Amino acid sequence: MEIGLYTFGELTPHWRDGKPISAQQRLQEVLAAARLADEAGLDVFALGEHHRLDFAIAATPVVLAAIAQATARIRLGSAVTILSTADPVKVFEDFATVDLISGGRAEIMAGRGIFTESFPLFGYDLAEQDALFGEKLELLLRLNTAERVTWQGRFRSALDNAPIPPRPERPLPIWIATGGTQSSVVRAGELGLPLVFANISLAPARLAPLAGVYRRTAAQAGHHASDLKVAVAAHLHVQRNSQDAMNAFYPYYSDYFRTHTPTQYSARQITRSDYEQLAGPEGPLSVGSPQQIIDKIHYERELFGHQRFIVQIDIGGLPYAQVAAVIELLARDVMPAVRGL
Repeated sequence: MEIGLYTFGELTPHWRDGKPISAQQRLQEVLAAARLADEAGLDVFALGEHHRLDFAIAATPVVLAAIAQATARIRLGSAVTILSTADPVKVFEDFATVDLISGGRAEIMAGRGIFTESFPLFGYDLAEQDALFGEKLELLLRLNTAERVTWQGRFRSALDNAPIPPRPERPLPIWIATGGTQSSVVRAGELGLPLVFANISLAPARLAPLAGVYRRTAAQAGHHASDLKVAVAAHLHVQRNSQDAMNAFYPYYSDYFRTHTPTQYSARQITRSDYEQLAGPEGPLSVGSPQQIIDKIHYERELFGHQRFIVQIDIGGLPYAQVAAVIELLARDVMPAVRGL
C-alpha cells in the first residue's frame, strides 16, 4: 500500500478570526509539506488545479517543478488535471518536463473535474464535458507513446506528423480520476489505465462496487489483473488521541466546505452530527488516532482492493504546524502498519 498526500492549496480565512492567508504563504507551506513528506518516506505528493481566487494553485506543473527541486524521491502528480478544458499537447509537454527535472517522478491524474470554472475561462461548453474528456484523453495517450503524432478530432486542430517534445525517459503514468461517474470507470477499464476514486462524501461501501465494474471491464478488454491499479483519495486528520483529533479538525473541515463548495452547488453546511457520521468506522472521512486510521485503511482495502491511499490533510486553513504533525504521524505510526497490504 502506497501512502500519499494531495492538496488544492486553497485560501481559507481562519475560522476563528477571519484572517486570510496569502497565496505566497500558502505556496510556501505546500512546498514545505512536500519536503517533509519526502523526508518522512511518503510515496506520492499531488496537486489539484483550480482557476478561482480562493485557491493558490492553477499552474500545477509549475508548482510541481518547484517541488521536484526541493525533494529527492517522492512521486509528483496532478490531482487532477482537468483534461476536458486543457490542451493535451501542452499537458504532455509540461509533465514530461517535470518528469525530466524530477528524475522520472511525474504522474498525471486526468479527470473531468467537479470544479467547472475552467470551461468558460478557456472557452469550452460544459455540456460537452464527457466528449471533450474522451477525445483529449485519447490524444494524450497517443502523445505519451510516440515522438511524432498524426491525429484529428472534433475539438482541437489536427496534428500532421507533429513532433512532441520533450520526451520523458519512459511513458508517463496516466491515471483516470473519478468521484463515482460510471462512464469514467468504464473508460479506465477499457483502456487498462489505473483508476483513482476521489471519495469525500459517499460511504465507501456504496462506491466500492465500481471497483468491480472497473476490473470486469478491464478483463473483458483483455487487460491483465496484475496490471491494474486502484487508488482511493480522501480527507484525513490524525492525532495521538482520537477525541482530540475529532475536536481539533471539525472547525477546519466544516469551514472548508462552507467556503469552497463549487459554485454550481449551494454552500455545504457540515454539522457536528454530519461530521461524526462521516468519520465513523464505515464513513469516507478518516479522523482519529493512528490505530483508527489503520483500521479504516484495512476496511476500505477489503472493499476496493486498492494499492494507493492519498489524503488531503491541509484543508480549511489548518495551521502548518498541525499539517506537519499529521505527516509525521502518518509516516511513523500508520504507514509501517499498512505497507504490506
